Amino acid sequence: MLSPRQIEILEALVNRIIPADDAPGGWDGGVGDYLSGQFKRDLKHLIPVYSLGLDALDEEARAVHNRNFDQLDESLQDNLLVGIELGRVITPWVVDPMAFFRMAVEHCAEGYYSDPGNGGNKDRASWGMIGFQVRG
Repeated sequence: MLSPRQIEILEALVNRIIPADDAPGGWDGGVGDYLSGQFKRDLKHLIPVYSLGLDALDEEARAVHNRNFDQLDESLQDNLLVGIELGRVITPWVVDPMAFFRMAVEHCAEGYYSDPGNGGNKDRASWGMIGFQVRG
């Protein structure tokens, strides 16, 4: 499993990928719960990738801004993530930074918009946001 520190970084990352507005942000919207459950099942094999990627993200933040990723303000987090998304990093990453970011974005979307039975989409908030209604 991820360390408590890595979970703090993950929470900050999730909340930048899906920031709060009129609807809850990613973490409050259930992405953390979704990932926690999936790390015990379908995404178990990706725990090492997440672990390495989150550590690299934090190291990148320290190299660029002399602070941990979760301690940066939102605009600095966003700027750092744009660079990572484009593969513009200054520290050595053990995992491909662009692939790590794409994977995290994909899993955030899964957790935020999926059926709540999968552990995410808390209170069906994202479904309400897009006007989806369960029928039947």
